[in-house]
Amino acid sequence: MVSATWVQMAMALAVPWPLKSVLDNVVGNHPAPLWISWLLPVLGGDTKAHIAEAAALLTVAIAAITGVAMYAGSYLTESLGQSIGNELRVRLYHHLQELSLAYYDTTRVGTLLSTLTGDVQTIQAFASSSTLTILTDTLSLIAMVVVMLWLRWDFALIALAVTPLLAAFVLRVNRAVRTAVKEVRTSQSDLLATLQEGLQSIEVIKAFTREDRQEQQLAQAGLHTATAWLQARKASALLAPIVTLAIAVCTALVLWRGSLLVLTGVMTIGSLSIFLAYLARFFTPVRDLAQMTNTIAQVSVAFQRVTAICDADTVIPQRPTPRQPAPFSGEIAFENVAFAYHPDVPVLHDITFDVHPGQMVGIVGPTGGGKSTVLSMIARFRDPDTGRICIDGVDICNYTLHGLRTQIGFVLQETVLLHGTVADNIAFGRPDATEDQILRAAQLANADEFIARMPNGYDAMIGDRGATLSGGQRQRIGIARALIRDNPILILDEPTAALDAESEELVIDALDRLTNGRTVIAVAHRLSTLRNANTIVVIKDGVVAENGSHRHLRNLNGVYAELHRLQFGDAHR
Repeated sequence: MVSATWVQMAMALAVPWPLKSVLDNVVGNHPAPLWISWLLPVLGGDTKAHIAEAAALLTVAIAAITGVAMYAGSYLTESLGQSIGNELRVRLYHHLQELSLAYYDTTRVGTLLSTLTGDVQTIQAFASSSTLTILTDTLSLIAMVVVMLWLRWDFALIALAVTPLLAAFVLRVNRAVRTAVKEVRTSQSDLLATLQEGLQSIEVIKAFTREDRQEQQLAQAGLHTATAWLQARKASALLAPIVTLAIAVCTALVLWRGSLLVLTGVMTIGSLSIFLAYLARFFTPVRDLAQMTNTIAQVSVAFQRVTAICDADTVIPQRPTPRQPAPFSGEIAFENVAFAYHPDVPVLHDITFDVHPGQMVGIVGPTGGGKSTVLSMIARFRDPDTGRICIDGVDICNYTLHGLRTQIGFVLQETVLLHGTVADNIAFGRPDATEDQILRAAQLANADEFIARMPNGYDAMIGDRGATLSGGQRQRIGIARALIRDNPILILDEPTAALDAESEELVIDALDRLTNGRTVIAVAHRLSTLRNANTIVVIKDGVVAENGSHRHLRNLNGVYAELHRLQFGDAHR
């Protein structure tokens, strides 16, 4: 790429010289210069016709070499831009996957998508096209200053005197444009976030007939984006007329002074023409660089937004030398665990309880008590502020994240299915699973009967988030997904909360098979889900209010007993 740039610069300097030769050596009577005389013997003579022929051939040769250099430079910079864009996007996505869930609690997904697409694309486009232009223009500018000073230092000073004034003006405009472009990118992120949220929530919007509200929000976001763009364009639009006027003034001065020198014989017409050509070319990179103010401002803002993601410090930390855990036996201990999403609003205060290998422990309590937060900390989606969590007697912070999470299975309240086949979704956590293993997992999860009725069976495509399946069907595929991994520890977070009675029975039956022989921690509002629990932990107001078996907690006549009465009445014991 650098070689192509040097070649383009050299050819840009060579372009006016054939014309100078025609004017001075063909139209005029000056002898042919050394740089063209070497070609005359090849052409068979040194007459004016031969000089004109040589000038024509050199013009074509310069154009051909310039074309090859431009092609090579364009291809290489495009390759560089594509490589940079792809690498940057992958690294950003990798970093986002390392962030804790706390980052996503306060960040809109639409904003992240805007950065991963629009901002990365802006940086990629700049690297693909503008990089070579800036490099070539800068080198050409320096080379032309040297040549112009060599030809006529007094004329060169005319151009050089204007350049600092233009540079100061460009810098001032660039600051204004950068501020406006930053507002543009923020507005575009809001626009994308509005679209993303609206499409994800289309069912709710239709159910509450709020299409007009969403369209109004979209229109407002679009208007804000357009206004910001116009403000940026208003600032950058000043550059073109100012630069054009500066070029005209310099050209007029050189043309006037040069004409007088030609009339007095001090300067040849060819020398004046080559200087005018260089003067025009001198201001071309100046104009190009000035007109790139908007592009440079966009890249600057895009880089700031990318950096903001990279600087996010909510990455779940790993120890310098983390351990790769051996297969877990399943002993889990919470020791004085406290956690807060916001420093002033603690969620958990002093959570302490034990889970023995092979036990099923249920976690219940009023809504908002921190039950799901307890589960999220076992796999280190979030880390406690104080206290620690141990598995098999080792603080989970000492394990590698990958090693920890590969031994924990999940069945959540909402099973998220990805675009792909039924088989792909079941084998999502175990890509090397065989067809027989997928089928066996589906059968144990009570999912085989409805999958077999689907067109194409296990090869049936599932739409985004499994919208074409019922809640019970999605949940049974989620259970099959957990079964096929065969993890020693299983986490259940409200797996039956949104199901009807028939689906609940099928899911509970599948869960009974799934939990057999594993250490299970389950959060449930429906106490029927915990009918096989060895121990039940009651969390209220961020603390363990009660702890014990179903019968023990019923006899305490406390929080758990009240929850039981609300669901079943006093008759169920």
